[in-house]
Amino acid sequence: MATVAALWRHPIKSHGREAMESLTLAPGQTIPFDRAWAVVHDASGYDTATPAWATCQNFMIGSRNPALAALWAKVDGARVALTHPDLGQFTFDPDDPADAARFIAWIMPICPQDRARPCALVRVAGRGMTDTDYPSVSVMNRASHGAVATHLGGHLEEERWRGNIWLDGLAPWTETAWPGRRLRVGTAELSIREPIPRCLHTAANPMTGERDADTLGALQTLTGTRDFGVYAEVLNGGTIRPGDMAELVP
Repeated sequence: MATVAALWRHPIKSHGREAMESLTLAPGQTIPFDRAWAVVHDASGYDTATPAWATCQNFMIGSRNPALAALWAKVDGARVALTHPDLGQFTFDPDDPADAARFIAWIMPICPQDRARPCALVRVAGRGMTDTDYPSVSVMNRASHGAVATHLGGHLEEERWRGNIWLDGLAPWTETAWPGRRLRVGTAELSIREPIPRCLHTAANPMTGERDADTLGALQTLTGTRDFGVYAEVLNGGTIRPGDMAELVP
């Protein structure tokens, strides 16, 4: 029987992660404060006046800026606290325009000069800015991560995959057969939709922000794809905590 090993959310898309002691899910919604905000870049045609879901190419992401991988986050009421080894700590209210401008100035030094630069922080009412056009939750298998780590010769941080729900007690790659099935986790029930295609963000070390592992090459060798983890939709809401059981619904 699989159990929940860890829970994470990522308040600002590609800009930090936060470990959670519990997650409360609602039908058809993303995890509260998961990808709640996204950072628009100056080469995007994104309309900041009327925020709506858009593909990740419109935003500052770790596949183009590996230094972002070293950000950590914590939500405290209306404020978000970020930390980065090169920038220190920064606490702000992302929904306050003046604070958002301060955040853009704070993050600018770790953004490459020769690439698109951050210019705005946006939020879409009612959903997180996930990579899917539907509000999704990501499910990861610790044994699959272990297979990648072993292939690469040793320790590999789980945070590289930016997953929400980590499961333990499964065989490696079991989750690849789950699309089309339903998964009960804690008191919530999820519909597993599809595998998660991976990018160069996973190559960056979450402690240093430097690319130091060929995660994509490892996935290609081990699975014949560059997928890791699965996307799910919340069918029935509920609360999930580490140690809760996870099982496919017959």
